[in-house]
Amino acid sequence: MQLIHTIAEIRAALALQGSQKSSQKNVAFVPTMGNLHAGHIDLVEIAKQHAGVAVASIFVNPLQFGANEDFGKYPRTLQADCEKLQAAGANIVFAPTVEEMYPDFDGKQLNQTMTITPPPLADTLCGASRPGHFSGVATVVMKLFNIVQPDVAVFGKKDFQQLLVIKQLVRQFNLPIEIIAAETSREADGLAMSSRNGYLSAEERNKAIELNQALHVVLQNISSGIRDFTGLQTSAEKALREQGWQVDYIAVRAASNLAQPSPDEKHLVILGAARIGTTRLIDNIELTL
Repeated sequence: MQLIHTIAEIRAALALQGSQKSSQKNVAFVPTMGNLHAGHIDLVEIAKQHAGVAVASIFVNPLQFGANEDFGKYPRTLQADCEKLQAAGANIVFAPTVEEMYPDFDGKQLNQTMTITPPPLADTLCGASRPGHFSGVATVVMKLFNIVQPDVAVFGKKDFQQLLVIKQLVRQFNLPIEIIAAETSREADGLAMSSRNGYLSAEERNKAIELNQALHVVLQNISSGIRDFTGLQTSAEKALREQGWQVDYIAVRAASNLAQPSPDEKHLVILGAARIGTTRLIDNIELTL
């Protein structure tokens, strides 16, 4: 496995790999922010099934963090991450610096004056409470796509809204990249795997499953025939608050575009975002009626 830090080096390495591989799909890509868990490794293993060369990136992207978010304390665990990726069979790890990814960075300001404007579906849910977040995500993913030029890219469904933004990015910019959506990896009790789970105290970790449980209550009610989505959302949010959570949202949306669903919508997604202590967790469940 190669660990590469510069754009010039990864382009050269991929050019060499391309001359040596003959698979129909040559490069599969998994972008990450590091601090890897088993869910990330699942994405790499999926990538390996779809291409001859599996590339993972590790880059904590400052452009997608708000002023009061956790960019500064987000764990940087490059050595441990590389050991996990090597064991998973990744061919290349691209771990650039901020200066490499943002050439006008002056040590304090990114000065990235050209950014991607995401579609309207990015303005709701997490986008409403994290202004600028999805613009930062789309911009760095476009940069990474331009650098790696993969045939396939793998994203997890846990970040469901992000997944739809990336799909629209690829579609609207005519990028020749197949986006593969991977199912959410979960702990034994059902908690969605997340790098931010490491912030949880032992007590908070025990309570963290309550978010997923709240989504399942909504799921069960919809499955039983209830179509008062607003009422179900309100009840789920109230239940979480009573359990000590600060709730950002519980929402039932059309899975295709996150629009408010009509009563006869067949493919739904139930999404939630809430804080337990100081840690913000997200989760979702898809439902086909």
